Amino acid sequence: MNRIDAYELGITRLTEAGIKEAKSDTLLLLDGICHVNLNDILLHGEELLAEMEARIFTDALIKRCEHIPVQYITGIQNFMGLDFMVNENVLIPRFDTEILVEEVMKELHDGFSLLDMCTGSGCILLSLLHYSNDCTGVGVDISQKALEVAKQNCANLGLTASFIESDLFEKVSGCFDIIVSNPPYIRSDVIPTLMEEVRGHEPLLALDGKEDGLCFYRKIIGKSPEFLNNGGMLFFEIGYDQGQPVKALMDKTGFREIQIIKDYAGLDRVVFGTWFGGNKNV
Repeated sequence: MNRIDAYELGITRLTEAGIKEAKSDTLLLLDGICHVNLNDILLHGEELLAEMEARIFTDALIKRCEHIPVQYITGIQNFMGLDFMVNENVLIPRFDTEILVEEVMKELHDGFSLLDMCTGSGCILLSLLHYSNDCTGVGVDISQKALEVAKQNCANLGLTASFIESDLFEKVSGCFDIIVSNPPYIRSDVIPTLMEEVRGHEPLLALDGKEDGLCFYRKIIGKSPEFLNNGGMLFFEIGYDQGQPVKALMDKTGFREIQIIKDYAGLDRVVFGTWFGGNKNV
């Protein structure tokens, strides 16, 4: 099978399977498996794929036709310019989450201590450590399998961080300059309406924000003051309709200078505030 044949085969099979992004997904699979990009196809399309590459690519098309996400097939997702290993035990890092990292980086100083709650693949914490100097980081997740992925990503990137298997703050100790979190925030009744790639393959544990989607915000906001230095900051990724509710929870707890940041689509995406002490009454 040559490169052009592989490209055309991928588009045909994925289109027949109802995959909307058949062309781009075929290119992602070819690049991830055979290290063949669009220029290679256009300029050297007649070049044959290695027999093993062709077989693995064909098997990958079968998986994609079953709506398994491309990233779980190739095992890689780029985030903040870094390649992260992903599998079915962690959410696939999204472009929208880069907004959260960028907002944290605006407040991040050399030597800061970071806590990433619900760390998953570790993409948030490890990106922050990669683009900062002398910062220390702790990633927390309830899933041991997710933490195995985060630890591997940490090693792959040549970084140093600690990872704790914990139900939120249960096993966390010490205080931090910044706590950041992309917690489960999708309402339980919305999950059945999500794309098959998401509802059928990404971990429910990392998606389900319970009845109103705010369950984990309440828990994290209520406990985080105990783990923040004076003047420390709490950052969240949020759903498009959760800006004001999360801001209200933070305000009620005693956070100040609370801001809601929109993404490039103009939707609420990040909420953050500063802890100066005060009553914790959530």
